[in-house]
Amino acid sequence: MAIYNFSAGPAVLPKEVLLQARAELADWHGSGMSVMEMSHRGKEYMGIHAQAEADLRELMGIPANYRVLFLQGGAHLQFSMIPLNLMRDKASADYVNTGEWSKKAIAEAKKFCAVNVVADNKDKNCSYVPVFDTWKCDPNAAYLHYTPNETIGGVEFNWIPGTGDVPLVADMSSNILSREIDVSRFGLIYAGAQKNIGPAGLTLVIVREDLLGQVAAGTPTMLDYKIHADGDSMYNTPPTFAIYMAGLVFQWLKKNGGIAAMEKTNIAKSQLLYAAIDSSNGFYNCPVNKADRSRMNVPFTLKDAALDGEFLKQADARGLLQLKGHRSVGGMRASIYNAMPLEGVQALVGFMNEFARSKA
Repeated sequence: MAIYNFSAGPAVLPKEVLLQARAELADWHGSGMSVMEMSHRGKEYMGIHAQAEADLRELMGIPANYRVLFLQGGAHLQFSMIPLNLMRDKASADYVNTGEWSKKAIAEAKKFCAVNVVADNKDKNCSYVPVFDTWKCDPNAAYLHYTPNETIGGVEFNWIPGTGDVPLVADMSSNILSREIDVSRFGLIYAGAQKNIGPAGLTLVIVREDLLGQVAAGTPTMLDYKIHADGDSMYNTPPTFAIYMAGLVFQWLKKNGGIAAMEKTNIAKSQLLYAAIDSSNGFYNCPVNKADRSRMNVPFTLKDAALDGEFLKQADARGLLQLKGHRSVGGMRASIYNAMPLEGVQALVGFMNEFARSKA
C-alpha cells in the first residue's frame, strides 16, 4: 500500500532524494565519511555548500546583488532578526496580518520597533487576502512584511505587493519554490526548510546587499545578517546535513523541470482537491475565499464534526496520513507541497468521495 504524508511540516520529501541520501549516508562519494561527519571547512563539505547555493540561485533566478544565507532558528528567529537588521533608524515598520504566522511575526517585531499593521483579515476569520487598495502603508516605513502563504489558515497571495522604495519582506516558509517569483521585487525572503526545501534545522534567507550592515545597537553578533554573509554562512558551524539535503532537493527540482514545471503540477494538484471539496454538496467545506486559496495547504471541514475521528481513522488505514487540522482551527488540512505527487492527491480525493457517499 502506498503511503502519502500530508503533514504541514516537517513534511514529505521526494523519495528519490531520500534514496540518494540513504545510498550516500555512510560514505559520501568515496570520501569515507558521512556528510554528518565532515568538517564544515573541509573541501568535501565546502563543495556541497557551494553547489547548493548555486543550484538555488539558478532555480530562483536570484540576482547577483542578493546574498543567500543558510541559517538556523526557524522563522521564529527571523521574526526578531528582521527588525534588528532592517529598521536602519526608521521610525516604524509595516506589517500585514493574514493569519497565525503573521500574528507571530507582528508580536515579536513589537519588541524591537513600532509596528504599523497596514491591513488584516480578522473581520472574516482570516479567510481572505485584503485588497491592496485598502492597505494603509507608510511610504517612510523601514520595510513591509507579509506572509505570502499562511500554513494554518490556507490563505495565499497570488500577487506580490508593490511597495515602491520600501523593502518588501516575505515569510515564504510554506510556499517557497512552489511558484515562480521575481526575487528582485523583494528586499528579503526567508523560509524555514521543513516544508518545501528539506528537513527541519535549516532556515534560508535571501537578502539584498544594500540592507546589510545597519543593525540596531546592541544586536548580538549571531543575529547580524552581515556577519553571516561575510562568513558565507559559516560564522558558526552551519546545519551541514540539512544543507546537504536541501541541495539534493534543489537538484531534484532542476531534473524535473524547475520551478515552472513544479508550479504547473501544484496548480493541478490543488485544483483537483478543491474541486472535490466544492462538488461534495456541502459534505466538505473550505473556509477560504476561492481567489485566495493556498496551493500548498488545503484546510477543510466535514459537515458534521462528529465524523472527524472516523474520517481520520479510515484515511490512516488507506495510507493517507497527517490529515488532522491544526489544533487552533480543527477540521482537516492536506498539505500538498512540491514533493507530494499527483497520485497522492488523487488517492485522497478518491477516499474523500467514497467517504462522503458512505455517509449520504
